Amino acid sequence: MGFEALLGNDRLKQNLTESLAKKHISHFYLISGPEGSGKHMLAKLLAAAILCQGSEKPCGVCNSCRKVRDGNHPDFITVDDPEKKTVSVDLIRQARADIYVQPNESDYKIYLFPRAQDMGLPGQNALLKVLEEPPKYGVFLLLTDNPDKLLPTVRSRCTQLQMQGLSEDTLRRQLRLDFPQAQEEDLTAAIGRCGGFLGQARALLKSGGELPPQTEGFVTAFARKDTLLLMQTLVPMEKWKRDALTEILSSWVELMESALVCRSGIRAVSPYARELAQLRTGAELHDAVRSLKKALEYTQSNVSPAAVCGYLEWNLR
Repeated sequence: MGFEALLGNDRLKQNLTESLAKKHISHFYLISGPEGSGKHMLAKLLAAAILCQGSEKPCGVCNSCRKVRDGNHPDFITVDDPEKKTVSVDLIRQARADIYVQPNESDYKIYLFPRAQDMGLPGQNALLKVLEEPPKYGVFLLLTDNPDKLLPTVRSRCTQLQMQGLSEDTLRRQLRLDFPQAQEEDLTAAIGRCGGFLGQARALLKSGGELPPQTEGFVTAFARKDTLLLMQTLVPMEKWKRDALTEILSSWVELMESALVCRSGIRAVSPYARELAQLRTGAELHDAVRSLKKALEYTQSNVSPAAVCGYLEWNLR
């Protein structure tokens, strides 16, 4: 479970290893990178290393490392409410008060903020009060997709760790392990669109994999202009609940947009998107995206699923 578990980012890992060996631990780390860049993995590895009881940190086998890995270490605390769009100032104030309670079983007490960019100004200002004079055992790990979304006064107090993209060879080697059934064309497309970040490549390949039978029927019907098959696909969906219809219509919008991207010359990960791009014009795909987005809007506005499917049967025929 050492830092080698994180692919690439060799200089960053070396610097952290050397700092930890010298027992130079910052009170505040700001780990930044886009979604899928590995910042959550780095945060967990760094927390394990700080709390590690072994000689090489993180050893991955001591009691502390195992607890961090399993998410039940009492001195590694996540400050977040995933069900809310923002990190409330009350949560931050609770963490600020709790940090003055001594660690349970370690020399340090670590607070993870997985969505630091979603702290409002009151929350960031509340955090600043403890950032200015933290207890010696307190460590804060702030994760963000963009450090510029944080106040300069917050950033200036942090040791900044910027995630770097991986090389094409590293990405291809790992993706072949993760997706042994994927075609080489799909791997190449995912690598070309992921910006060097493994998590994004994985998400692209997953989204381009097996699809529900309704989606396969929809793609075949629309790509080949088969009006009868389109009706056979949509009519049973008239009895669906709105949540299920919303989910599949959203996926169809993404699929059509991927096909449009493919028409512009950028490789698409999904073979279904490639089929759509090959058999329908850019104008036709654009019109389909517009109709699907309108159907999605109707669904979210409490229009009946039957009426929404009827709208699509008429507009996509």
